Amino acid sequence: MDLQLQNRVALVVGGKGYIGAAIADRLRAEGATVVVASRTAGDSADSVAIDTADQASVDAGIARVLEQHGRIDALVVTAAPSAGTLDPAKKSDPDQVLTAIDGKALGFLRVANAVLPAQRAAGFGRIVVVSGQNAYLSGNITASLRNTAVSVIAKNLADEAAGTGVTVTVVNPGTVTDTPSPEVRPGGPGDSSPQQIADLVAFLASPLSVVSGESISIAHRVLGQITI
Repeated sequence: MDLQLQNRVALVVGGKGYIGAAIADRLRAEGATVVVASRTAGDSADSVAIDTADQASVDAGIARVLEQHGRIDALVVTAAPSAGTLDPAKKSDPDQVLTAIDGKALGFLRVANAVLPAQRAAGFGRIVVVSGQNAYLSGNITASLRNTAVSVIAKNLADEAAGTGVTVTVVNPGTVTDTPSPEVRPGGPGDSSPQQIADLVAFLASPLSVVSGESISIAHRVLGQITI
């Protein structure tokens, strides 16, 4: 299937990471011009330094990409501290909760807010953020809230952009591994690989997708849970 990404400009924030690198490779394979953003990236035609915790850094990085390429057709955000960096002993600690929300949800919001005006002006844009199925699980306030906040922000942005040609979607993986198991344990999510996530993101980032305002689970959504 031709995803019609040839010569489209895609910015992948967190594009050096485990999932982000797979997404960047998949978009390149579809013919997109991919710019990878991270805190440590050098400024060039295919990379840009962006610290999502710093609004000035975000604004400068987005301005640089727009100056070099003229547009950002697709924005993919995977940048966030790993769940492994969260201290389980502080799962209900307000300071950790605030830091985690800022690092994931508000980092996404900063970048999306910086890109949306150009996409609105162009009458076309795709924004995809990778979050996680901890949004559906209780037991760890930090993990639940930082992922839930991403979905709430994305839905609000999608509604604000409705009718403009810009879509906003969330992809929620469970466990991400190079060797996904077909088995799913009760009360848990299914496994997916970075490449499987990249396949879904590539479609959502393409002109073929008109999905917006949705939080989509990849692999099996939490076994035994019903959300209406």
